[in-house]
Amino acid sequence: MEKPITIALLGTAFLPLLSTAAQAETSAAELAKQVNNPIAALYSLPVQYNWNQKMGPTENGIQATTNIQPVLPFNLNEDWNLISRTILPIIDQHGLAPDGLADKTGMGDVTQSLFFSPKQPTESGWILGAGPAILIPTGSDKLLSSEQWAMGPTAVALKQDDGWTFGALVNHLWGLEGQPSHGKEKINATFVQPFLAYTTHTYTTFGVNTESTYNWQTQEWSVPVNLFVSQILKVHGQPLSIQVGPRYWADSAENGAQGWGARAAVTLLFPK
Repeated sequence: MEKPITIALLGTAFLPLLSTAAQAETSAAELAKQVNNPIAALYSLPVQYNWNQKMGPTENGIQATTNIQPVLPFNLNEDWNLISRTILPIIDQHGLAPDGLADKTGMGDVTQSLFFSPKQPTESGWILGAGPAILIPTGSDKLLSSEQWAMGPTAVALKQDDGWTFGALVNHLWGLEGQPSHGKEKINATFVQPFLAYTTHTYTTFGVNTESTYNWQTQEWSVPVNLFVSQILKVHGQPLSIQVGPRYWADSAENGAQGWGARAAVTLLFPK
């Protein structure tokens, strides 16, 4: 009669281990969903590298941009969050103009977005957020900056179901200065980013998005299409996401990037 009791006790002893494994599984699954949600209530620090080519009048220019993009969620009350998303670009460009006149390395203009977002999705499962977007002329050189403040609305809507994430992020920026300095054209641009991603049971995500910008002043589109694969993992206990993939410029403004490019990113995650 003692043998069944021993087996029962051993089963009980393994329960904490099973519970811990289940919690880790749930945690990884939740992180994978939050990484694909641009307004998730998750502290994170994405560092994104973009490489583009065939720029400038001779199409010999290349540009590498590293975007540092901290995401900070703030709890407003029981029903609402405020999500702060900042994009700080570090730009390195060469060959865009003859004699190296446009060869520059430095900081570009910062884009600051604030999303007021309900904590709960709608009855149909949509996650929503909206607020202001502000362009801050922080460029370290006139060739890396619009040299003007700009502001406008931004909004995002997405749905997550059975591993799929789909939705879109949009904003519009208007220049706040009547006549920008140094002959720069006044900002009047719409940004549209539809996205689609699927996450597997191993927390690998395959996705596609576009980051299209329409310049109302010049009536030109810039349309890079990004394909990517990303993976959730831990390094020395620190959860993070790594991402890599090609991009293709389906359309571009005059002297803009053409053909194929590439993107890679590492996102440090700080779950509450």
